[in-house]
Amino acid sequence: MSSDVPVLTRELVSIPSHEDEGSAGDFIEAWLREHADGDVTRDGTGNVLARKGDPTGPTLALVGHHDVVPPADEQAKNGEYLVEERGGRLYSRGTADMKGAVAAAMCAFRDASDLDGELVFASFVGEESGGVGARYAIENGFVPDYAIVGEGSTNYSKPGVTDVVVAHKGRRGSTITARGTASHASEPEAGENAIYRACEAVDLVREFEAPAAEVLGNRLSGSVAVTEIGGGSAMNVIPERCTVTVDERTVPGERAPLERVGELEGVEWAVDQDLPPMRCSDEGFAEGVLAAAREAQEGSPELVAKPHATDAGWLAEAGVACVICGASEPGEAHTKEESVSIEVLERCYQIYREAAERII
Repeated sequence: MSSDVPVLTRELVSIPSHEDEGSAGDFIEAWLREHADGDVTRDGTGNVLARKGDPTGPTLALVGHHDVVPPADEQAKNGEYLVEERGGRLYSRGTADMKGAVAAAMCAFRDASDLDGELVFASFVGEESGGVGARYAIENGFVPDYAIVGEGSTNYSKPGVTDVVVAHKGRRGSTITARGTASHASEPEAGENAIYRACEAVDLVREFEAPAAEVLGNRLSGSVAVTEIGGGSAMNVIPERCTVTVDERTVPGERAPLERVGELEGVEWAVDQDLPPMRCSDEGFAEGVLAAAREAQEGSPELVAKPHATDAGWLAEAGVACVICGASEPGEAHTKEESVSIEVLERCYQIYREAAERII
């Protein structure tokens, strides 16, 4: 057990990082320089990275992020996040998503030994803003052989167990814009109704079957849904413009053919956000992390899938064999009562260290 993990979690969680991750990054960098035997760097966007071991061997990265979503009013006071311990759990913004796992990874990086390859610690900025830090790191050459991303995987297969996620959905958000010609509503035939054109596009979207995928025994089912619509300027004017927002949950492989709506007259389609899904590309690596997870707990963890997009999607897209393993439980992240189990933080430390020593 590493009693440093809950203490380190409290210190890291108390540092605000919803508007500016700089102070949290400073803390992580300083702690690693003082406590860990490795090469610590800070890249141009604020990511903190540390390396140790043999760079000529396989590379395993322990990956997290130190930005958070804004705290609720009751989670902050005088410019600091409030941290409370009760019932064996730490309560505060960022405990679950995901500074607790970052602290566990920091301690595992420090303590892992007998490595035949290179162990990397990476804490990214901007995960909550679409993977800003992960994309910057990848564009600048961060492509380890393997990565364990410390997002939530606890209580997925059953209560009390920290599982290993081998796949997750992505998200593609897009906008359909229908254009027409305005006219007075008393003479609708003099114009082209953009709302009618948008409705044709919506009808087409409703016909699409969202793709599904199977990854190491886990089935992921995507979805496509119209979530917003807006158009028109007055009750007596035929509208010349109408927009429709589409939320698509993607899976590894094929996607819904949304580009087909652009073939309709007067209709355009544009992608606003595209967070990639994740599929573990190396079954042996997944089984190795699962073995480490079994060693660290009494329960029976499984290889599972997750509905939410994470930085693992960017890494997998770049060719990294990824899994997700972390302390957060479903429903904890981004809530007013966000919390994490201290026992599970300790468990994650053991999983990360054991996996590092097994795999590299």
